[in-house]
Amino acid sequence: MPKHIRKSVWAFLGFMIASFPCDSAESYQNFDVAVYCRAQEVQQMNDPNWLKDRWDIIAQQVKVDKVYLETHRDTVLVDEKTITKARNFFESRGIKVAGGITYTVRESNRFETFCYTRPEHRQKAREIAEYTARLFDEVILDDFFFTNCKCESCIKAKGNKSWTRFRLDLMEEAARDLVVKPAKAVNPKVTMVIKYPNWYEHFQGLGYNLEAEPKIFDRIYTGTETRDPVYTDQHLQQYQSYLIFRFLENIKPGGNGGGWVDTGAIWYMDRYAEQLWLTLFAKAPEITLFDFSRMLQPIRQELRADWHGTQTSFDFDQMMQPIKQQDGTLVTPTTMARPAGYALELIDVFLGKLGKPIGVKSYKPYHSTGEDFLHNYLGMCGIPIDLVPEFPTDANMIFLAESAKFDDTIVDKIKGQLMNGKTVVITSGLLRALQGRGIEDIVELRCTDRKDITNKFWQRRAFWGRRGTVHESSSKIVIPQIKYLTNDSWEEISCLTNGIGYPILHSADYANSKLYVLTIPDNFGDLYNLPAEVLTQIKEVLMRDLYVCVDSTSQVALFVYDNDTFIVESFLPDSVDIRIVTDRRISKLRDVLSGEAISGQELPGRRMWGQAASADKVVFNTQVKPHSYRVFQCE
Repeated sequence: MPKHIRKSVWAFLGFMIASFPCDSAESYQNFDVAVYCRAQEVQQMNDPNWLKDRWDIIAQQVKVDKVYLETHRDTVLVDEKTITKARNFFESRGIKVAGGITYTVRESNRFETFCYTRPEHRQKAREIAEYTARLFDEVILDDFFFTNCKCESCIKAKGNKSWTRFRLDLMEEAARDLVVKPAKAVNPKVTMVIKYPNWYEHFQGLGYNLEAEPKIFDRIYTGTETRDPVYTDQHLQQYQSYLIFRFLENIKPGGNGGGWVDTGAIWYMDRYAEQLWLTLFAKAPEITLFDFSRMLQPIRQELRADWHGTQTSFDFDQMMQPIKQQDGTLVTPTTMARPAGYALELIDVFLGKLGKPIGVKSYKPYHSTGEDFLHNYLGMCGIPIDLVPEFPTDANMIFLAESAKFDDTIVDKIKGQLMNGKTVVITSGLLRALQGRGIEDIVELRCTDRKDITNKFWQRRAFWGRRGTVHESSSKIVIPQIKYLTNDSWEEISCLTNGIGYPILHSADYANSKLYVLTIPDNFGDLYNLPAEVLTQIKEVLMRDLYVCVDSTSQVALFVYDNDTFIVESFLPDSVDIRIVTDRRISKLRDVLSGEAISGQELPGRRMWGQAASADKVVFNTQVKPHSYRVFQCE
């Protein structure tokens, strides 16, 4: 489709979407939307005029199915009369109502939590659970059901345990005996939900017990907010808004109630929308907008462009068009509820056409750390990750980061996969952790303390129609030096520095398959500096069982579904040309949004280094706009 026609189609779709009525009496077709109201806002709902004026502003701009009314936060306990008024207000408008609890003493004091070894705090926690369960048939715990307390009482109770072990045991007991049991004693039909925040790699250190708590609570919920990946303290990569929901869904299949996004730390409007989109790409059944007050914040004009001043693809002007209500009146958008509504309207058009998300299986044992959040960087490089808490013996390809070292039997499990003809890719971090633990029985590799600084990469074999050659990155990266025995294992991709080289991707034969080692830069963000050709060869290994791959630079993500649909999303500030590589059975791609059909070109496999040729592929050349996604159906 010519560019000018495609632009017209997008403009027409945008007009139709913006003109679609947005009223609380309606719902989106493929997911529910909730708004969380903190205790501080719920207190003010005692005044019906205050509540009506503000709710009308929100409901005119985003379709809401449910509200969470919080009973407690920072020692503020909302009285029953006020909660009853607020609940009646929402229910009279067809809005579902659930309760919320935040177990904080003073959130502003570095998230000061309850101390679950002090009798008075334990009693208060129990009373809050009972009080809230008496008022609601569904109760969710916000982020802070953990403990960071190191008072004398906790030190004494800890004894000889590590802080992690002590807190895991303490919070498991608190969840069961101070929250769920008391709540169900008061209201046997109450559904108790624990919402987990976004820092999943470190949960165990503060007592979040992903092994025990999902069995104690009826449902779990997922914090999918990632905010700005550079300028916020956590530095979470955008892909995590997708991956963390899938990870928690794999922990409690069918029991992950939804994703949770706030408006914090966004420098351009796309960053807010991306979090909403990615949550729903993961097939969250509900998305919670945090919170009531933030939905009332005025839209800032400076959010129309990113923080470097580059125009993004989020149609800010279209979003600001008047919204047609059910009675025919037009309402001009004014607050952050509208960007949420606009982003959700866009995704609701196609979400129902997507199947179940699939990806490269990666095993992360409970309570494990090591190469923290690495999977999200790989996701940003276009490798779809399916993170699981149990070792997936049925997977033909498994990727293992350093966190897998927490499984004492991991070497035996790797051997078992290789003996069964299945492929395993481990990181340099895991290789290092397994030295002396039996990895030598598979291959005698050593991840040394020495480093290499490089920006040149040598590929020895062709892939997907390209010749092996030297590629340079725009900046140098630091990697650990891996040593191996000549002719016992093989460099697939090398880095080159001053007449010497070290493996970036290494392979070793064992039994009926291969073990691969992927060298991870000291700074995970340097994965983004790998040349596109290098990334694509890594993808060819990791994604061999998927029907689609994207040959492109980094920060272009791929989301794959089991019904021959997929999404390509770019997080780059400029348009990017990409090659979509699919199985030979696929002859055409159709853009689900525009209807455009894209024809491909067959790419025969090549026979290299005495190995059998890879399966024939089909290549499709296309482009993705800045901070945009494209949805494709294979034909």
